[in-house]
Amino acid sequence: MSAFENVVIGKSSVPSLILTVLLMLAIPVGFFLYWRRRHREQTKLRWLIAGAVGFLVSARVLELGVHYFCIISDNPVSRFINGNPAAFVLYGITMAGVFEECGRHIVLKYIMKKDRTRENAVLYGIGHGGIEILAVLLPSMVTYLAVALLFSAGDTENALRALNITEETAAAALPSVQAAAAFDYGMMALNVLERLFAMLLHIGLTVIVFYGVVNRNKLCLPLAILLHMLMDTFPALYQTGALPLWAVEVWAAFWTVVADFIAVKLYRRLKAPEDSGKEAA
Repeated sequence: MSAFENVVIGKSSVPSLILTVLLMLAIPVGFFLYWRRRHREQTKLRWLIAGAVGFLVSARVLELGVHYFCIISDNPVSRFINGNPAAFVLYGITMAGVFEECGRHIVLKYIMKKDRTRENAVLYGIGHGGIEILAVLLPSMVTYLAVALLFSAGDTENALRALNITEETAAAALPSVQAAAAFDYGMMALNVLERLFAMLLHIGLTVIVFYGVVNRNKLCLPLAILLHMLMDTFPALYQTGALPLWAVEVWAAFWTVVADFIAVKLYRRLKAPEDSGKEAA
């Protein structure tokens, strides 16, 4: 495993990763504390929990189950998708849009029938976007930080042993080690910005789907799926190596603004609790 001997941890890698972990923790906590403090009378904590559970079930259980057949396992379908960049991008954005938005729709329509305030819809979006950070992105950053700390100590053999990297897993582990070594403040900024955009997008999409549920507007769900797919297009292209990361962030910013512009319009059309006659909790 001589390739690991050449890994040099950058001077800014460890501090930038520490800041990234702290900021990623601060994003969902900050959004929640701000919204809860501002709308305590109109919000219920179960909506936050519902958003988190809805994401885990739709994206991390059901969607991953489909991914196992279509991407991970070896079969004609997976070989076609993995071997065709266009198919890979189309598959990825379609699955993300359909599973997350349909999951959001099902929970909001059939499970969360009480306390349907517009403020609770935002809280649901915070739960959805927040758990994505805590359960999906944050563990990766913590792993990078652990890698950077271990390799920065200068004992490669000890680092490999602590990370359980063997001859069999070395090829798969090397890119992650190199990514941790190269991590810097620029990457920190891009990762944090991407999560901010994603959080705002999830809140906006939740409001759009919620509006469709309470007003029986059948166009809102397809709109949310389309916006989600458009948002994920450049990230999927980045995974294929077709685009630089900065282009992904510009694209994400644009579609976040579009989705949230629509969401704000719909949010204002939703009746406030004092006008709706519904119980405020």
